[in-house]
Amino acid sequence: MSKVKTTFFCQQCGYESVKWAGQCPSCNQWNTFVEEVVHKNIPSKEKEWNDFHAEKKNGKTITLSQVKAQQEKRIITPDAELNRVLGNGIVPGSLILVAGEPGIGKSTLFLQTGLLLGELKVLYISGEESDQQIKMRAQRLNINNDNFYLLTETSTQVIFQEIKKLKPELVIVDSVQTLQSPFIDSSPGSVSQIRECAAEFQQFAKETGVPVFLIGHITKEGSIAGPKILEHMVDTVLQFEGDRHYAYRILRTLKNRFGSTAELGIYEMTDTGMKGVINPSEILVTQKEDELSGIAIAATIEGMRPLLIEVQALVTQSVYGTPQRTVSGFDNRRLQLLLAILEKRGGFHFGVKDVFLNIAGGIKVEDPSLDLAVLCALLSSYEDVPIPHNICFTGEVGLSGEIRAVNRVDQRIAEAEKLGFEKIIVSKYSRKGLSGKNYNIEILSMSRVEEVYKHLF
Repeated sequence: MSKVKTTFFCQQCGYESVKWAGQCPSCNQWNTFVEEVVHKNIPSKEKEWNDFHAEKKNGKTITLSQVKAQQEKRIITPDAELNRVLGNGIVPGSLILVAGEPGIGKSTLFLQTGLLLGELKVLYISGEESDQQIKMRAQRLNINNDNFYLLTETSTQVIFQEIKKLKPELVIVDSVQTLQSPFIDSSPGSVSQIRECAAEFQQFAKETGVPVFLIGHITKEGSIAGPKILEHMVDTVLQFEGDRHYAYRILRTLKNRFGSTAELGIYEMTDTGMKGVINPSEILVTQKEDELSGIAIAATIEGMRPLLIEVQALVTQSVYGTPQRTVSGFDNRRLQLLLAILEKRGGFHFGVKDVFLNIAGGIKVEDPSLDLAVLCALLSSYEDVPIPHNICFTGEVGLSGEIRAVNRVDQRIAEAEKLGFEKIIVSKYSRKGLSGKNYNIEILSMSRVEEVYKHLF
């Protein structure tokens, strides 16, 4: 009998060490090493899917010119938002990791997706819920599908035996942190188990051409639970985010080997599951009868999709010694930068004011074109003068107070025109990016923050 070997793994990054250490040499985190038993004496793994497909891959070295180029036919799902973030459909043989907060709706979204794919044989593997619990959720979704199969199991050996019998065309695993491989003697959710289980599903997906969705947990810091290598192994990483107190959820692409990483899907949580939002601008811009100070509308772009977003600001006299800076949905450091520009270039005394900033709808936006709208909302609240509701803004603000050009101005202007805005303020340097099309919206070109202030106030 060969001796069973124990190894120490870093719970943060998955670094492997033969002995315990206080600080991980890879990620520099303290007290993250955990001892796990690894069976090194087990013979090579017997693949449960060996005869899944008759066609075997050639294990010989070939030149790139010998590879036959063929157009991969993607699986187009009935969910337009999911198709968008995946780069126009699911690529056969791809491994997709989906992560998000507990209760955000990951399981609901992919149960719904599997049920809607009626023409494909879908296997839904759950290590967290019983058959009855999944049936209850399916009844709430009110979708019937006889081609949808359930398996409540955590052992990968049993899972691959069932896959071999069923031969599914799509596999959904909920969740990868609950799986356990018999080749690793440690508890489910540990670094070595997650890595091993993901590797087995990666090998299965590549050899059989069956796409696999792995639903994953996240840590309290917001990163995906398990080793960082998990994100490197998969083809696509999707982050499902949003505030549980709001109805809207965002599906964001963090990594995609088959498409853009700038895409965004927006969902609304309803009684009958996740509903894709076709025109999010109408939802994110509140219809108001009274004009209120501290509100500005920004024309932004997320991926290929133009969005009009409402920016709300409140500037009040600071009661305490240190002024507060409270932000929701916007980068706090970016806000500090914009306040410094107003202080230095405009002579506004924000250093003695409390500043509160909110992006309406509970979404988080990183587009730099939001700068101008944030600046105008701050000035509107500072002066307590409302901005006319028929005007919107797009432009990045530089440190010297200049308004910089942003990309795809045409799309932003077209979206503002569609929603009935009468004026849009853009950078003077964006004029050369315009297509020359005649718009029914007045385009105001300005180069400095001072010009915008004089025009509005």
